[in-house]
Amino acid sequence: MAGNLFAGLPKLPMVPEAAERMETLLARPGLRIERIVSTGQASPEGFWYEQADAEWVVLLAGDALLRFEDEGEARRMHAGDWIFIEPGRRHRVDWTTAATPSVWLAVHHAPD
Repeated sequence: MAGNLFAGLPKLPMVPEAAERMETLLARPGLRIERIVSTGQASPEGFWYEQADAEWVVLLAGDALLRFEDEGEARRMHAGDWIFIEPGRRHRVDWTTAATPSVWLAVHHAPD
């Protein structure tokens, strides 16, 4: 298997799509790696992700605001920023830029 994480991105000028594009790149028992492309999307009002698996995510391109329920303010993320999200930690995406695609690489894995 091989590919390019920046292949097939939406072209400029950006027109926000109805939903983020999620593509599983690799799946094995206890492990899933996916590419997520955001074009101005955010989590629905009042919605929180609360996952049983741990997640390591890096923003490869674009900008975003990532909020954790147990923190007072959203974290501003820029290209190259990554974060480890513990299983069960409630989080949401408050904003992604529509000026350029925000490209995420997410590694979901079973907790230790």
